[in-house]
Amino acid sequence: MSEPSEETRIESFDRMLGIVDRLRAPDGCPWDRKQTVETMAPHLIEEAYELLEAVECGSDRDVIEEAGDVMMVVAMICRIAEEAGRFDLGDASRAIAEKLVRRHPHVFGEEQITDADEVVGRWEAIKKVEREEKAEDSSALAGVPKGLPALQRARRTCEKAAAAGFAWEDARGALAKLKEEVAELEAELEGVSGEADLEGEHEARVIAELGDVLLAGAHLGRYLGVDPEGACREAVRRFEGRFRSMESSLGKGGVTGRPLAELLAAWEVAKASG
Repeated sequence: MSEPSEETRIESFDRMLGIVDRLRAPDGCPWDRKQTVETMAPHLIEEAYELLEAVECGSDRDVIEEAGDVMMVVAMICRIAEEAGRFDLGDASRAIAEKLVRRHPHVFGEEQITDADEVVGRWEAIKKVEREEKAEDSSALAGVPKGLPALQRARRTCEKAAAAGFAWEDARGALAKLKEEVAELEAELEGVSGEADLEGEHEARVIAELGDVLLAGAHLGRYLGVDPEGACREAVRRFEGRFRSMESSLGKGGVTGRPLAELLAAWEVAKASG
């Protein structure tokens, strides 16, 4: 595939913006005309996850299609805001351009940085100064959206803490912490066989300890260079594939009503086959 020219990229982008404008025109699409910034926002999350799935599992064609969907939603949000006199795509483009230049002094300024980890630390330091200047939350952990999926938020929080110097020396320290949290969960589960055995403060302690295990596992991922959110999604995909294979091998009726020993045996066969 030949590399697109600057002119071709601009033409393609302009065409997309023209289509968005047409959809929002008085004689445009009734559904698109009805949308607001608030109603479009959830579509951005949905499309972003579809793009993520395409990157992890799909072909370049899938990635191209899903990336286009994300761009369209962003363009639509900015177009709707422009009609209300709030902001437009130009404002958003200028804001990110200025931010990228400001946060890359080693590229656009005089600083000399060649190490990727040092770049991350410098990036966080610049963001901290920006927040202080705006009288915003200047904690080293600030800026992690609360709406992120839990494991992804755990990873970002760990990255920020590590960038500030609060970090184990290596993965062994993080693994030891995970084992410590598992031991604490095991202690709380002593004598517990199921949900019926949990209530009140005991239930709250079990929930807290399980949460600590998941958090420690996510933090371990950071030291191994593994995205815990992606690792968990892949684990779910493996589980689903094996479960469906197990169902197929059991024939009519699937797993329903079968003894656990039979199901476990079928599971091991499905696991061995991939």
